Amino acid sequence: MLSISFTKDAFLWCMSLVYLMAFASIYHQAPGLYSNDGILPIRNKFFQLQGMDTPEEAFYKNPTILWLVYRIGLNFQTGFDFVCLLGVLCSFICMVSKVVRDSFMFAALWFLYYSIYKAGQTFMWFQWDILLLEAGFLTIIVAPINILKWKDPKPRQHDAITMWLVKWLLFRLMFASGVVKLTSQCPTWWGLTALDWHYESQCIPTPLAWYMHHLPQWFNALSTAAVYVIEIVLPFLFFSPIRNLRIFAALMQIKLMTLIFLTGNYNFFNILTVVLTISLLDDKFFSKEQHKKTKIVKNELIRLLPLCVSSVVYIAILYASIYYFDVKINSTNFSIESRINFTEVTFFKWLKGIMPFTIHIAVVSLISEILAALYRCIILEKSLVAKIWSTIQCMLISAVAIYMFTISLVPHTAVENTARKNLWPVVSEWHQKTDYLQITNSYGLFRRMTGVGGRPEIIIEGSNHEFKGWKAYEFLYKPGNLSVAPPFVAPHQPRLDWQMWFASLGSYNYNPWFLNLVYRLLQGKHEVMNLLGQSPFPDKPPKYIRAKRYTYHYTPYNSIKKDWWTRENEEEYLPIVHLEMKQFTNILTQTGLIQEDVSRPLDGGNDNIFLVKLLSVTRTYVEKLSAPLFVNSLVVTGVCLNFF
Repeated sequence: MLSISFTKDAFLWCMSLVYLMAFASIYHQAPGLYSNDGILPIRNKFFQLQGMDTPEEAFYKNPTILWLVYRIGLNFQTGFDFVCLLGVLCSFICMVSKVVRDSFMFAALWFLYYSIYKAGQTFMWFQWDILLLEAGFLTIIVAPINILKWKDPKPRQHDAITMWLVKWLLFRLMFASGVVKLTSQCPTWWGLTALDWHYESQCIPTPLAWYMHHLPQWFNALSTAAVYVIEIVLPFLFFSPIRNLRIFAALMQIKLMTLIFLTGNYNFFNILTVVLTISLLDDKFFSKEQHKKTKIVKNELIRLLPLCVSSVVYIAILYASIYYFDVKINSTNFSIESRINFTEVTFFKWLKGIMPFTIHIAVVSLISEILAALYRCIILEKSLVAKIWSTIQCMLISAVAIYMFTISLVPHTAVENTARKNLWPVVSEWHQKTDYLQITNSYGLFRRMTGVGGRPEIIIEGSNHEFKGWKAYEFLYKPGNLSVAPPFVAPHQPRLDWQMWFASLGSYNYNPWFLNLVYRLLQGKHEVMNLLGQSPFPDKPPKYIRAKRYTYHYTPYNSIKKDWWTRENEEEYLPIVHLEMKQFTNILTQTGLIQEDVSRPLDGGNDNIFLVKLLSVTRTYVEKLSAPLFVNSLVVTGVCLNFF
């Protein structure tokens, strides 16, 4: 068996990197989102959750470390900053020091992120947040238990089992993401026209997305078909015993994630997905050394057999892709035409049959990894004590792996009702007991294509006169000004800009946080204004605010204008509001933003003067940097310290 010692450490290092990005990004925007003068003050949320319980009792009901920060002299606002900075520090240390990349440190990172996830409300309800929690929990299992911190941990015989759990997560993520596009019955996905709208309608596009949008329609249709192959078909190669097939599947996933990363600002999601593909690789993949060629004919034949099988698989995938997507070359206009060559009935029938197979192939793969690990414990370990100790560890890890795999079947079968109904009742019971920890989740990115016909965009305007003088608030990242180019901000995620995109798809009635945002703008709170950029009212906040919704389009490729966007279909999104409007303030009272300032023991003040001062000074320096610059500076520093 090929070694995966370096591969496992590469995975742990990359997970440290992702944690650093995530913690740094949320820390930079925390005051505007969660402070007492922010959009959704976490103090209000925790007061509602606490009720009559003590903080310790509340902790057991809703476990988050923020319940306990008052014991070190912090309130919720400064406590949130402290948790984020502690996450930044721990993940940075993990990046630069191999000996601390152990289960204890990753358990701390997981619980810190879980704590801010539980407190984050609407702005933390993204699939990549729960993906990081699930991947982070598996990282605790993958990482060694390194009690002697000054010594590098030795490779373990059961490492392949723990890395298999990461592989299974990657399979579930990609397979579900591909399947839900078809089960949603979205006409753009079935018509292979999704990419005609995706580049324009995604939350925060990059400049490259403008150019990709203007590619020929036939190319976008062919690209959509390729997405199906990469997400639905190739994940089955993850479990192949043939190394070439696994590496091919990994490289195709990396290619897809790279293209998404370059055309859309999906924060750390694409990077995290690429990190998960490391589970498909081995030390030989990262090594420049080549194995010496053997002169034995028998060995040559053994080496040729996987190559032949791989070739057959590649040809079969190519043939099936051409057939099921009816790929044809049109010599008249020099294009490649494609369309889905199967019906919805056929697909749902196939899905019903393939779901049990996904479980069976995973079971066989996991059992083979467990048996191989037990065999290595007996054969490779030298002393009897080492054999026994290694076998015990392997059996314990195997039990954990089987449990994690079992409870993951509930979210895995969410895409097909029959498969879910066929699960044993005890499986659902086990999953339900751990569901609140977010350690196994269902996924399904880009389920339906939004923004068909143009992207809806909300423009907030303020004025000191009800009928004139309206000025627009310019957000830092989302489209607004027609002449401003789309930014490139990943791996930072501007969570307010993202939620503005979701709010534009519906009504403010279903997005109460939007009214909270307007309320803070009317108050002129600088914490919130820092999320938007320069205010059009620098001296004092406006008396009135309203919001309009437009339909945005990219400018044509041959446009003589220098604008990136055009807009049309102006309509009212939020009528004119002001602070003296009773109906407006009543709604805010109902949402909990406006409430009596009741002093409570766990949030009574910042008694730890030294720590509060340290957090304040840190915040002062960080606010001088833009969020992308702050996040990227930490990442580059960590990389340089690790490699140079």
